[in-house]
Amino acid sequence: MLRQFYVGATGMAAFEKAMINITNNVSNSKTVGYKSTRTEMENIFPQVLDRAIVRREENSNEPAGIELGSGVRIVSTPKDFRQGAIAVTNNEFDVAINGEGFLVFQTPNEELAYSRAGNLNRDSEGNLVDPNGNMLQPQIIIPDNTDTVRISSDGTVFVTLNQETIEREVGQIRLAKFVNPSGLESIGGNLFKETVASGEAALGIAGEENFGSISQYAIESSNVDIIGEMMEMVITQRAFDIITKAIQSGETMLKSATEIARS
Repeated sequence: MLRQFYVGATGMAAFEKAMINITNNVSNSKTVGYKSTRTEMENIFPQVLDRAIVRREENSNEPAGIELGSGVRIVSTPKDFRQGAIAVTNNEFDVAINGEGFLVFQTPNEELAYSRAGNLNRDSEGNLVDPNGNMLQPQIIIPDNTDTVRISSDGTVFVTLNQETIEREVGQIRLAKFVNPSGLESIGGNLFKETVASGEAALGIAGEENFGSISQYAIESSNVDIIGEMMEMVITQRAFDIITKAIQSGETMLKSATEIARS
C-alpha cells in the first residue's frame, strides 16, 4: 500500500515541474528570441515480482510476468530551437536571423554567450550591445556622428557620417552554430553557453555554409505556441488531480485494511 503513495508522489513531483515549465513558457511568450522548453519523462525501473516466461496454451506462445511500476521521473527538459516568427520593428539596430545561427556576445566576465535575440542597441561608447549590456562579438562600434545605419543580409554594418552620401563599413556580424543546439545551457537573459553536449561553436558568415541570413529592422519572436501550451496545461493539471485522488484512495484503503487487522 505504501508503494502506491511513493508512485503517486513521483507523479505529483514530475507533473508539478512540468507545470512550472509550461507556466514559464507562457510567461515568455512575448520575450524576444525565447525558445520554449519541453518536459520529457520516463518510467522508473519497475519492480519485477515474477519474470516473464513462455506459456504454451492451446498451441500459442504468450509471454507472462508480473511487474509493479515504480513511478515516473523527468529525464530531460530540452529547448525547442525552431525559429519563431519574424516581427518588423523601427529600430535600425534590430536584427533577426532567418535560418540557422546564433549571435555571439561577450558577458561582463569575458565569457562568450550565444543568443537568437537580436534586439540590439548602441551603448555610451558606441558598441552594439544586447539589452543587458553584453557586447556583440566581434566588437562593432557605431561612431557618434552617425546619420544612418545599414546592416546587409551577410551581417556587414555600414554607416553614413555627417550627412555624407558615401557609406563606410564599420564591421560585420558573425554567427555561430552548434552540432547539437539542444545541448546548450541557458544562463538567463536569452543567452546560452556551449557545453560538451552542444559541441564547440562553429563561426561563420550569414548566408554562407548553411548559416541563416540577417534581416535589419526585425526581431525573432518567441516560438511559444500558446494554444499548445494551454492544452498541455489542461492535460498536466488533470494528471496531477487524478494522481492526488489515487493517493487519497490509497489512504482510504490503508485505513480500511488497518481497521480489519485490528478487528
